[in-house]
Amino acid sequence: MAKTSSTEVQQTQPQSRMTLYKIFWVFIIACVVGYVVEMIISFTQYGHFESRQGLLYGPFNQVYGFGAVLMVLFLHRASLLKHTVWIFFASALIGGGFEAISSLAQQTVFGSVSWDYSSQPFSILGGRTSLVLMVDWGLLGVVFMKGIYPYLMRIVEWIPRKPGHVLSILLAIFFTFNIIISAGAVHRWSERVQGIAPENPIDVFMDKHYPNDLLKTVYPNMTFGKNPQLTNK
Repeated sequence: MAKTSSTEVQQTQPQSRMTLYKIFWVFIIACVVGYVVEMIISFTQYGHFESRQGLLYGPFNQVYGFGAVLMVLFLHRASLLKHTVWIFFASALIGGGFEAISSLAQQTVFGSVSWDYSSQPFSILGGRTSLVLMVDWGLLGVVFMKGIYPYLMRIVEWIPRKPGHVLSILLAIFFTFNIIISAGAVHRWSERVQGIAPENPIDVFMDKHYPNDLLKTVYPNMTFGKNPQLTNK
């Protein structure tokens, strides 16, 4: 029986050593894939496409991006990738838990809610997630970690290192701006809903360039409450 070379082993499974560079690309790609998945779900539910952007600019859904990063950090080792059941339950807990934390953080900081599963069967944590959604996260984690992740790592490692790092820096700058401007626009939207008048040039800028009608098209499922609680009830 012929021996398997170390090069062949590296080609059949992702390297166990993770770097910030690899994690960043996992985040970017998962943000885009998550956006596509959510658009498909909206079409199957409503018969038409509805915006599922998490940020103002670009086809990105950061919940999927951060969820994928957490899965990779906890499950990327080859010894863990062999156990499908373990990946399923870990992904269900990671995905459902992060979804609930994201919902709580959004409502606490911005006074807004983007999803509420309290009317669905088996909802938990005040409707921030549900057992059904956690099963979906578990299945998605298995497909991602066992089917997509190994090939994703090969693609990342195939990118020439110097151009890849330059592109990473540019994307990181863009994402930082995107997150800051998106958070500022949503915060000001929340203030407008509460009837708070602009108090400084930044508020005036947000009111002019990111009015309610525009933000409602980007975040059609976002709702506000004047006195947000820690649950969606």
